[in-house]
Amino acid sequence: MTPKALGYLGVSTASLDDWADYGTRLVGMQVAERTKATLALRMDDRKQRLVAVENGQQGVAYFGWELDDAEALGAFCAKLDAAGIRITPGTRALADERRVRDLVVVDDPIGNRLEFFYGAEETTDPFKGGRVHSGFRTGPLGLGHVVATADRVVDAVPFYRDIMGFGLSDYYYKPFEAYFFHVNPRHHSFALIETGKRGTHHMMIEHFSLDDVGQGLDLALMEEGRIAVTLGRHCGDYMTSYYTNTPSGFITEHGWGGQLIDPATWEATHRTEGPSLWGHERSWMTPEAKITARKICIENADRGLRRPVQVLEGNYNLMPGACPWWDGVVGKQR
Repeated sequence: MTPKALGYLGVSTASLDDWADYGTRLVGMQVAERTKATLALRMDDRKQRLVAVENGQQGVAYFGWELDDAEALGAFCAKLDAAGIRITPGTRALADERRVRDLVVVDDPIGNRLEFFYGAEETTDPFKGGRVHSGFRTGPLGLGHVVATADRVVDAVPFYRDIMGFGLSDYYYKPFEAYFFHVNPRHHSFALIETGKRGTHHMMIEHFSLDDVGQGLDLALMEEGRIAVTLGRHCGDYMTSYYTNTPSGFITEHGWGGQLIDPATWEATHRTEGPSLWGHERSWMTPEAKITARKICIENADRGLRRPVQVLEGNYNLMPGACPWWDGVVGKQR
């Protein structure tokens, strides 16, 4: 038994006003509820997906991982207990605060608070985003994905792969060491990268339209220092995206076109092409690392590396004319 999706996220902040503006106007979420100290944001039919707490701190406070029901949660807890993992039952008050039926709390080896739950509350009220967009790709795929940072990723990989039961999607060593894990058909719902410090690097939210990403980018470019990573496309999950700095000191990836995999047949690979096909200049990298990352992208271009675009049925038009790249792909499948 293993979690089936990333269900929710809790963050710490010095200003709820900043999160209310960022989460609605730029990201496109909806304010579900606000108190003096907390802000709950919606992305879909769930009562809440992200909760910000104004406590003068920064960063992600907890990750919420979803299981099917009470039986699945019990079986998962038994698995953790057998592995010697300390489990703290969630109180009724905490479950009500998280808008779930029940939950337990576990700390991972690198200091992240993990909450495992079932029975998230839903609402029939229509979702009304803070800006006009086509909606978020959530549902069975979950909120999106999160990427944690570590002093050494080897300290946490066995916990997530062997104990948690996350499936390894792929990994690479340059321009930094990274491991990507899936819990459903989304290419990865969780990843670990080695940065020399512990924390959360980013969360990813996925839109249904490429234009949603571009229009959000226009908004982000109007704010000094908001862009954390420029527009680009990933080699692993095929996501076209850019990243922005949040009011909590971590980053949000705004993406479109993520790859789906078959967890039952997927085989993990060591990817030598690095993280991105093109673009994605990272403001947080050292000048030397930026040069290394750019060289990898140029090498990808020189050898003609391409990835198929992921589209929704009916949300595309076929173009006339020959396409040598596509003809080559089809020819390899015969």
